[in-house]
Amino acid sequence: MASILLLCCFAFMAGFIDAIVGGGGLIQLPAYFILQPQLSLIQTLACNKTASFFGTIVATVSYVKRVKIDWKHLQPAIVSAFIGSFSGALLVSFIHKEQFMPFIICALLLVLVYTILKKNLGLHPNHKDLSTTTYYLYSIGTGGIIGFYDGLIGPGTGSFIIFALIVLFGYDFLRANANAKVLNCVTSVSALIFFFIKGAIVWHIAIPVAASNMAGNYLGAHLAFKKGSGFIRVFFIVVVLALIAKLSYDYLPVFLK
Repeated sequence: MASILLLCCFAFMAGFIDAIVGGGGLIQLPAYFILQPQLSLIQTLACNKTASFFGTIVATVSYVKRVKIDWKHLQPAIVSAFIGSFSGALLVSFIHKEQFMPFIICALLLVLVYTILKKNLGLHPNHKDLSTTTYYLYSIGTGGIIGFYDGLIGPGTGSFIIFALIVLFGYDFLRANANAKVLNCVTSVSALIFFFIKGAIVWHIAIPVAASNMAGNYLGAHLAFKKGSGFIRVFFIVVVLALIAKLSYDYLPVFLK
């Protein structure tokens, strides 16, 4: 019981961070491995995804109520994200994720450096006059590629979505975060359906952890509204830096052997 309560505390922190800029998995998944070692790998991933999914729904609802989302333009990204995520999930058992980690770490480093150097990036909306064709290509490409990545590998999905929306569409951090939450929900659905069908979700653990994650997401989303894009930008840089450090710590020793 004590381990579940402690896990709920970590889930709350994960949800809080996730609502602001993504990256909550840096906290929640390792906590599952440490505090619930009796779970199999698929049970751990299933319970973690359940909590993250329901927490993201709470943040998404909060953002949708306060931030204007152009559903007409987001629809192509939603469809392609679902297809991409499902395709990635189907291929997950056929690849070695460790092979992709150097590329992911390098991509995150580029995101970090670009964000730091572009001091005004995402602080204010930057309207871009995109043609209909270009907009749909960007939308479908963003949803499909990042959805596939989330289904196949996963770490940093929220950060990649936010960055893509700011650079390609000129969103500020607040609006990008709102749209990213919608796409994150979509990319999580296929994995959650898979885990549910497999019966891998341990409900007496997943439910209280999900409730804690939802509470964290609720408070995190409201803080993001209150502080605005400048605060989210700083949080984004910190989380991307932490993600780079975590992935490097986990995977670089594998390549040094």
